[in-house]
Amino acid sequence: MVLDPGDRSLPTGFAPEVPAGRAVAPKDAATVMLVRDGSAGLEVFLQKRVKGMAFAAGMTVFPGGGVDPRDADVSVSWHGPEPDWWAQRFGCTPETARALVCAAVRETFEESGVLLAGPDAATLVGDTGHYAAARAALVARDLSLAEFLAGEGLVLRADLLRPWSNWVTPEGEPRRYDTRFFLAAMPTGQQADGSTSEAVEAYWATPRQALADFADGRCHLLPPTRVTLEELAEHGGTGTALEAERTLAKIIPKLVQRDGRWHVLLPGEPGFEEAK
Repeated sequence: MVLDPGDRSLPTGFAPEVPAGRAVAPKDAATVMLVRDGSAGLEVFLQKRVKGMAFAAGMTVFPGGGVDPRDADVSVSWHGPEPDWWAQRFGCTPETARALVCAAVRETFEESGVLLAGPDAATLVGDTGHYAAARAALVARDLSLAEFLAGEGLVLRADLLRPWSNWVTPEGEPRRYDTRFFLAAMPTGQQADGSTSEAVEAYWATPRQALADFADGRCHLLPPTRVTLEELAEHGGTGTALEAERTLAKIIPKLVQRDGRWHVLLPGEPGFEEAK
C-alpha cells in the first residue's frame, strides 16, 4: 500500500537540524515485532514512548533500540541461523549481523520482559520474573547479554526470529538509525509488560486497530511503524506472518518541504527521485 505523503507531515516548527552535506551516520539498531494470535486475529505488542525521549518521543513503537558493542560477543551460546545467514539477509558483515540478533533479543527482554532464550535448543524459558535483577542490570549496562545468558545457562534462540525489513532514518535528523526489523511469536508461558522507563503504556492490538487509532489521532506512528503495521495487517495469524517471504532492501525516506511544512517521503512515491 502506498501512503499519502500528506498524512506524514511533521510537527509545526520542525526543521532538519543537520546542514546539507553533513548527514549524521546512522547507528545500527534492532526492533522486534512480537505477535500472537488473538480472538480477532494477529495481534502485535506496542509501547508508547515517554515524551522526554531524545528519539521518537511520544510515539507508539515496537520494542527495540541501538546495538551495544558487547552484543557482538562471540561467546554467546546460539541456536538457529548462523550470523552468515543473517548477514546475507541484512546486507552487512557477519559480525554486525551477530550484534543485531543479540541486540534484538536483549532489547526485547529489557523493554518487554520477553526472553527469546532457553536452557537448550529445543526449549524456552517460562516466567521471566525471576530474571528481574538481571533485566535491570542489562538496562543499566552493568551486565552484557553474553554474561547474562552464560550465568543462567541459557541459549539464545535465533531460530525464533524472522528478518522483516530494514529502515534508515532520513538525512536531516540529528539522530539516525539503520534499524533491522525482526518478527517473533510471543513465547508460550511468558508475559509481555510495560516495565520500562522508556514507555508510559504497553498493550496488544491488531494492526488494523493500531492503524485506526493513528487515523483518529489516538496514537502517533513513525512511517516505518505504520508501514510495518500495514504489512502485518495482511496476515490473518502468526503462522502466515512467520512464513512470509521477505525481500529486504534498505528503505531510506526523504524529508521534503511542502506548503511550509516538512513531510516524510518514501521510496516509490511521486517526487521521491526528485527530492534532494
